Amino acid sequence: MHTPSPCTCFQLRRAARRVSQVYDRHLAAAELSLNAYSILRRSSQPRPLGELADALGMDRTTLTRNLKPLLEAGLLSSGPGEDARRRELHITASGKRRLQKAFPLWQQAQEEIETLFGSTRTAALNQQLEALNNVLEQGLHA
Repeated sequence: MHTPSPCTCFQLRRAARRVSQVYDRHLAAAELSLNAYSILRRSSQPRPLGELADALGMDRTTLTRNLKPLLEAGLLSSGPGEDARRRELHITASGKRRLQKAFPLWQQAQEEIETLFGSTRTAALNQQLEALNNVLEQGLHA
């Protein structure tokens, strides 16, 4: 018998894993995981590593681990930024092509979630998750 957990973190992580599986299944045709796709999407403009980590809600160590295959595949490159002490990530031409191939696949995954959960409920969930993220981010920086 299934008893719902009162733990918000457990509920969010379990749902996130299942949602990620949907996106990963669709994005596999572009040879990308959801994490890789998210990193490429947020690398359309050169960004320092720390800024990209913040945008993704990842710590730098996790981001660095996820960047390695993208750098090795030539989808991203790393070079000095305006301040030579800071490295910036740049999406390559190959990365842009892969992102173009992946976008319609991402849309298919998005549509599948909206079909299963409902467009109105998905939009409301996204608003609530954005609000939760904002509150938590402000609490971390207070």
